[in-house]
Amino acid sequence: MLGRAGRRANGRRALAGLLAATALLATGCAQGTTSPRSDAGSYTEPPLPANAAVARTNTPIPPAAGAGCGDLTASLSPNGTSHGPDLDAVRARGRLIVGLDPGSNLFSFRDPVSGTLEGFDVDIAGEIARDLFGDPQRVEYRILGSADRERALEDHTVDVVVKTMTITCARKQQVAFSAPYFMAHQRILAIKNSGIRSLADLAGKRVCIVTGTTSLDQIRRGQPAASILTVPTWADCLVVLQQRQVDAVSTDNTILAGLSVQDPYYAEMVGADISDEPYGVGIPKGEDDMVRFVNGTLDRIRTDGTWNRLYQRWLQAALGPSSGPPQPDYQG
Repeated sequence: MLGRAGRRANGRRALAGLLAATALLATGCAQGTTSPRSDAGSYTEPPLPANAAVARTNTPIPPAAGAGCGDLTASLSPNGTSHGPDLDAVRARGRLIVGLDPGSNLFSFRDPVSGTLEGFDVDIAGEIARDLFGDPQRVEYRILGSADRERALEDHTVDVVVKTMTITCARKQQVAFSAPYFMAHQRILAIKNSGIRSLADLAGKRVCIVTGTTSLDQIRRGQPAASILTVPTWADCLVVLQQRQVDAVSTDNTILAGLSVQDPYYAEMVGADISDEPYGVGIPKGEDDMVRFVNGTLDRIRTDGTWNRLYQRWLQAALGPSSGPPQPDYQG
């Protein structure tokens, strides 16, 4: 028989057991009745690229590239210039600082094996360095997004920009340009057999375009009924097209060709040319000696066959035979 102390101890143990059982039961009920977290992710659609956004439709559309600009592509003549304050500063530094984008396949991209930058624009920059230093490798590259090109030149963080940069009136207010070194044309990249064949077919469709490009305004001007998704890079556009998050991509045929060769069984360029896009080397405003020198390099590669060799190496397979480099129009 238990004494009073033993009975008290048993009572305390029983009470503790009852409380534990009650707590376990309450936990089990709560687990069985709690609804799933309301913030759980949905994976029915892949996420959009970082910084992607649907472009606003109520912002003013700038005039076309050459509207009210006179001779859009006119530039300063070479005149045999090889010295000047800006050229001498670059030579003293020992390297040419070039802004470009490694995401423009065929024009500037990283070789997957060596990791080195290659492409048509890379070689154009190398030819400028060749004439400055006698060595096309004396180049330091700064990676720029399309929206950062003018700022980099205005801030003098680069000497030149060689980055599929279309010469426009608005840009010429901020920076200087060489004569054109390539004439591109805006077109449309669509999924094969999508039914999209022209600008008219983009009404009610979503189109991917990179922020800070002339392509954005061209589509807003030519097909205001299209919805536009802006992203930081053209590689992002290929991804969202492959994931069916957009119906098409629109920009220069040079860039679209670089995207289509990465997925030739899925995407194709369609429709007629939407616009002419003359590419120039961007140069800080007021650096006339650099403009004249770069134009001298471009004159050389037009006449000695270098331009044609670069085209055949990088672009002919994707764009077909060339009609030759654009001819310069010099003033002053």
